[in-house]
Amino acid sequence: MDRRAFLGGLATVVAASPTVAQPIWSSPVIDMHFHMRRAPELNLAHLQGAGVTAANLLTFGNAAGPVRDLQTASPGRFPCWFGSTDITKPGAERLLTEAAKAGAKGFGELKFPVAADGPEMRRVYALAAELDVPVLIHFQEIGQAAAAGGYNTGIKRFAAILKAFPKTKFIGHADAFWANISADYAEQESYPAGPVKPGGITDKLLADYPNLYGDLAANSGNNALSRDPGFTGDFLKRHQDKLHFGSDCNCDDGMGGGAAQNSPAVAPRMRGKCVARETLTVLTASTTPEIFRKVAWTNAQRVVGLSL
Repeated sequence: MDRRAFLGGLATVVAASPTVAQPIWSSPVIDMHFHMRRAPELNLAHLQGAGVTAANLLTFGNAAGPVRDLQTASPGRFPCWFGSTDITKPGAERLLTEAAKAGAKGFGELKFPVAADGPEMRRVYALAAELDVPVLIHFQEIGQAAAAGGYNTGIKRFAAILKAFPKTKFIGHADAFWANISADYAEQESYPAGPVKPGGITDKLLADYPNLYGDLAANSGNNALSRDPGFTGDFLKRHQDKLHFGSDCNCDDGMGGGAAQNSPAVAPRMRGKCVARETLTVLTASTTPEIFRKVAWTNAQRVVGLSL
């Protein structure tokens, strides 16, 4: 899409939409895992349909210009963005540095077929510490319909990285990160069901390392919150200052509509549903309004240095 068409589409949707989301949750909500849509009107449509106040845009490549256009057309709705590039390619550190200097508040989502403790990611961690921005990491061991698997493998070795890079702020996300809240997880499936066995790797890492945070996005985050309600309330209370809301939703309208969210690539339990709405509903039912506000609104702002 050329810039004139992009801005034209934005003008149309802004004129037709309210400037803020409808207050359907107990506090404002910032979606920290919102992949920027190619069609400008879909960015606002998802926020409005899900009752989300603002979103952090996850981008790839040279995105500073399109981000500025969207921010100008929709003041306050997209207050921050993360930059990403293929960290397996030469020049990755230069491109990430350019993104940060252009205004990116973090790196991510980093989802590439490397080990989480390998040399490629170690270079990113060092750069993130130098530039004082967080790194959003997709941890996945097992292949599935939406992704082949083998992205940032080795989460069970990740304590060594957290120790080695104490000045880096890490944000964990995806299948392996959230399945490992249970101590009995052995990479048997992407989205394990049933009771959580206390003492899981992710639970321990969040408790032991102040530089690790958890992004509750996608089916993986929703599954972690939904599988054992008796565990969830205590987990949210225990890590109330370390977790933040994200959707990672593919639907077009904040209601579960559109081909992408209804395709075989989407886990059956989330097909035809808006992940943002589903997870915000679980959070509402699982914790207090005070903790909900932290997870949905204030924690993420603290991690990236925002004040909304």
